Amino acid sequence: MSIPLLQYSLSTHNHRVNSFENLAGEEQPKLYTTENLPSALEIDEMIWASYRQVFSEHQTLTSTRQPFLESQLRFNQITVKDFIKGLVMSSQFRYLNYDVNNNYRFVEICVQRILGRDVYNNREKLAWSVLIGSKGLECFIDILLNSDEYSENFGDNTVPYQRRRIIFQRNKGEVPFNLKTPRLNYSFLPKQFMPRLSWSGPVRRFRPQEQQPKAGDPALFLSMLNDISLV
Repeated sequence: MSIPLLQYSLSTHNHRVNSFENLAGEEQPKLYTTENLPSALEIDEMIWASYRQVFSEHQTLTSTRQPFLESQLRFNQITVKDFIKGLVMSSQFRYLNYDVNNNYRFVEICVQRILGRDVYNNREKLAWSVLIGSKGLECFIDILLNSDEYSENFGDNTVPYQRRRIIFQRNKGEVPFNLKTPRLNYSFLPKQFMPRLSWSGPVRRFRPQEQQPKAGDPALFLSMLNDISLV
């Protein structure tokens, strides 16, 4: 019997900030959609916007491109929603975001990039993390994409975007979602084939070249004694 999704309150620390759709002006995000029969150039922009939203600007690399999915989108064989799902379910997205993080951080990344908002609270992180542990990643992604929240805001033809502005706080580094990078925790480095290096030998203090002992300096004699004692 699978564990049901835990309940959590729909509240956030910046709930007083208006969302983009309720605020007219220059801050209004540009929408990328296929509803108005886009041209080839507009399709290119839409594809780039999708990569930037899902992978962030730091992870939009040649290795993360999905040429087959791009071709399907260009020839109207799949919807924008299908294209987003293909990117999120790709091995590259999993390698760059899931394999280097715990479930809590991965949930935060997916909610930000798929639903276009930050997680409400730690209770929501816990609820989705339990779902990942019990039903797997594919079920988690399907629930996000098939949710009423996704359908009401993006539908099948619009690229997800950050729906809520953020409050910039000095010295706290608040940045848009697509500029955030995944946290590379040292406990996950072995999964990335990046073992931690440890030095078990004697600790030697570094001295600048101009402070190195010269001929006749007693410090040079003491250094030689220390080297002999270590042998």
